[in-house]
Amino acid sequence: MDWWKQIYEALRQADVRQVAYVPDAGHAALIDACIADARMQAISLTTEEEGIAVLSGAWLGGTRGALLMQSSGVGNCINMFSLAATCRFPLALFITMRGQWHEFNPWQFPMGQATDKHLNVAGVETLTADTPGDVGPMAAATLHQAFSGGGMAALLLHQKLMPVKTFE
Repeated sequence: MDWWKQIYEALRQADVRQVAYVPDAGHAALIDACIADARMQAISLTTEEEGIAVLSGAWLGGTRGALLMQSSGVGNCINMFSLAATCRFPLALFITMRGQWHEFNPWQFPMGQATDKHLNVAGVETLTADTPGDVGPMAAATLHQAFSGGGMAALLLHQKLMPVKTFE
C-alpha cells in the first residue's frame, strides 16, 4: 500500500510547501512523510474547513498548499468552498474515501456515497483513483488543475486502496 508515495512525490514536484490535514489512518504515512520533509510545513487541524482558510492564507502569502482529509469531512467544508471559489484561490484536496468497499461503520455510508456529488455542486473538479497505478498521474493532474487552472480540484482515493478497517 505505497500509493501515498506517489502523492508525496506529486506534492514535491508541484512545489507544495504547506500540507494541512486532519489526522486520518488512510493518510498516516503521507502525513508522516510531510512532517519529516524540511521543505514542507505540515499543519494539523481540528476540522477540515480550517484547512481551506489555512490554504487560502498560504496562497495569499505566495505558498502552495494541499489539504489531506477523509470523505466524512467534506460535509464540514461545503460553506468554506465558497471562500476559495469566490476569491479564486487554488485548492487541492486529497480525500480518502469511506462508505465504500468493505466499510464497517454504517455512519460513513451517507457521506461516502455523496462526496463526489457534493464536491461537484460546490465547484470542485474530481478524479477518483481506485487502483495504485492511478494515484500518481491523478495526483499530478489534481495539483495541475488547482494551481495552473486556479480552481478547486480533488483526488478521491477509493476505499479499495486502504486496508480493510474493523471495529476490532
